[in-house]
Amino acid sequence: MKKALALVLSLMMVFALISLASAEDVVEEIVEDAIDEALEEMEDEAKSFKIGICNFVDDASLNQIIANIRMELEEIAEEEGVIFEIAEDNCNLDGSVMQQIITNFIADDVDLMVGVATPVAMTMQGMTEENKIPVVFAAVSDPEGAGLVASNDAPGANITGTSDFLDTGAVLNLIFAANPDAKKVALLYNPSEDASTAPIKTAKEILGAKGIEVKEYTGSNPSEVMLAADAIVADEMDAVFTPTDNTIMAAELSIYEKFAEAKIPHYTGADSFALNGAFVGYGVDYANLGRVTGDMIAEILLEEKDPATLPVQTFDNGTATVNTETCAAIGFDFEAIKEAFAPFCTQVNEITTAESFE
Repeated sequence: MKKALALVLSLMMVFALISLASAEDVVEEIVEDAIDEALEEMEDEAKSFKIGICNFVDDASLNQIIANIRMELEEIAEEEGVIFEIAEDNCNLDGSVMQQIITNFIADDVDLMVGVATPVAMTMQGMTEENKIPVVFAAVSDPEGAGLVASNDAPGANITGTSDFLDTGAVLNLIFAANPDAKKVALLYNPSEDASTAPIKTAKEILGAKGIEVKEYTGSNPSEVMLAADAIVADEMDAVFTPTDNTIMAAELSIYEKFAEAKIPHYTGADSFALNGAFVGYGVDYANLGRVTGDMIAEILLEEKDPATLPVQTFDNGTATVNTETCAAIGFDFEAIKEAFAPFCTQVNEITTAESFE
């Protein structure tokens, strides 16, 4: 009897220990699950990034860049399981508004800023010297000349991006391919835009060496640009050259008919000019430039690449886009123009006038 009682007590103790151990296992499992869930939530929070985009002006090329940055980041976010919170604003050529937009980005503690066009990129550079917020620029014609980077291969600081460098000589070749007898060429630009400084200097050198009469016409706002266009028509210039100048681009829809009616072809540094009525736009594919800019943003935020060592990306800019409506209005035959331009371009595209790309 005593032995049986001892056996029963022993079994009860064993069962109690087993139950206690089971309870501990259950508690441990619950705690581990809670920790895992908390870590997953923390990980999700860590993969949310704030991006501030400032556009310089509302024009077709720059808008196309931003649209493609957004599309690229949207695809990357879906693939990588991250969130890009994008705040976008436009200063519309106003320097004080630009500074306020960037100040707001800094106050919102963005992880990265995107400056579309040279003036925005330069202002972001100056306003991030101390806080070192990464900056990715888009559509900067001459990053080295503007002092944004030490070199395109090794930017050297917290800023890098994509360049729409313009081959000025190639654009000027098109003038004489279409009209070998051209003698007077107008240069239409905003002298305050860094994107125009180097191309205009180069254009004067090239045209001067050819013995071409060169006259400069400038404007810093749409009204001044329209007056400059009127002066070009009055002076009966044979052709007009404009580089990737955002001020002129913003006014193109207001001046292209003046040139077309006077049968003066306008040769420009971006396809968006041709979209807005200019005879020819020559330069990079801005949709592709936007995509590549988006990739660079992701490299910095997701792969933790250093802007100081991430090279500036440049592109083939041998595409000529001809506005066929303007071409006809001037009196050119498109097929003849396409053939004349072929030796100087990687491709010749056609387009009709519209306010923005679809």
